[in-house]
Amino acid sequence: MLIATAVPAERDAVARAVSASPPEHRSAYDCVAVGVGPAAAAAGTAIALTTAALRGEPYDLVVSAGIGGGFQPEAPVGSVVVADAILAADLGAETGEGFLSVTDLGFGTAEHTPPPALVRLAATVTGARTGTVLTVSTVTGSAHRAAELRYRHPRAAAEAMEGFGVAEAASAHGVPVLEVRAVSNAVGPRDRAAWRIGDALAALTAAFGALVPVLVLPAEESP
Repeated sequence: MLIATAVPAERDAVARAVSASPPEHRSAYDCVAVGVGPAAAAAGTAIALTTAALRGEPYDLVVSAGIGGGFQPEAPVGSVVVADAILAADLGAETGEGFLSVTDLGFGTAEHTPPPALVRLAATVTGARTGTVLTVSTVTGSAHRAAELRYRHPRAAAEAMEGFGVAEAASAHGVPVLEVRAVSNAVGPRDRAAWRIGDALAALTAAFGALVPVLVLPAEESP
């Protein structure tokens, strides 16, 4: 399984959980920092997937993992969110009537859906909330923008910058994807003093400590 994070600090938080697991579990995971933002995430994930396929050891699952902003009050700081939908929130066009997604424009898809049984399993073992995780190219920094996103995406639980890019690369390779986010800050007015990055990284390690032993693709999907 490939675990793709944006930056080394997130990769290392996940790797600590993997390293603490039994040897038979450790060998099943590769943790890679693929870069910040959807484009870098897609490119880095695609390179990792292609390299693995060329050496005859293709991945069975890709996990986009890291920290992100949580929509309040559903996803408080320090909590974990597992995406049941991965959505590109700002990929599209602004019009006089409002925002049109790339799907609305007929140019592709703006959303990927992780395997529902896998989402349920991940949420159960980690105690995470489930919901839509938005992928944005610009982190939300105002109450107005937060409200706009919630209006357009009522099920949004968190936002980050890489999930959709990772999912696009996984989809191109025919590999299922999962997204796991630990919340470091509230989505809204930008207040660096209120961010709890250390707490979020610790929550990410704890989540993967629970996930590593059980993160396998279900043999069958529930209806």
